Amino acid sequence: MTRASLREYAAVQRERYEHATRAEKHQLLDELVTVTGMHRKAAIRLLRRAVASSAWVLAALCQASEALSRLREGEQLVERQTASGVVGTGGLDYQHLGRACLLLGRLDEARRLGHRAVEYSTGQPGFAAYALHLLGDIATHPDRFDAESGEAYYVKALALAEPLGMRPLVAHCHLGLGKLYRRTGKREQAQEHLTTATTMYREMGMTYWLEKAEKEMVQLG
Repeated sequence: MTRASLREYAAVQRERYEHATRAEKHQLLDELVTVTGMHRKAAIRLLRRAVASSAWVLAALCQASEALSRLREGEQLVERQTASGVVGTGGLDYQHLGRACLLLGRLDEARRLGHRAVEYSTGQPGFAAYALHLLGDIATHPDRFDAESGEAYYVKALALAEPLGMRPLVAHCHLGLGKLYRRTGKREQAQEHLTTATTMYREMGMTYWLEKAEKEMVQLG
């Protein structure tokens, strides 16, 4: 199986897995292992990422009930794998689940999953950067605003993301810091970070986020 056909096949299997019953999921896993020759643990990691990321997507689409169901399933999958010593992309998976919780307003769960994401991102600075950015977003949520913690998380995430060239995440960190400083009355610092975020979003063609950053600039006055 070529690399391109493997990607195509895996994408189809992920879609089937998301909508399968428990018994069907075991069958799909067996099929994935047989067809691709992947190790069973690698196949499980591939499928669990589909569940974790779909929980985030469903939460973003305001499909709370389905998102919560996928969230529980995803966390169980990740926990079973990490408990067996297979960490792999556990840090990124926990980050996706934490994002889903944040969108669902389940802040305590989001924070717990964010810390788990950091814990399982040892040796993977890119994953750690995403996890720290998530914790920054949780700390600056209107219902739990903690400027000191939020600033620390964003700065740490930025320090990891910049050397890796993770430009979208770098821009998100600047946006988070700009919003934080605006809310705490630090106008000059807010202006600096929001300008950086706006410039980066424009350069990358990220229009959705550019609009958000520009709105923050308007509110800054």
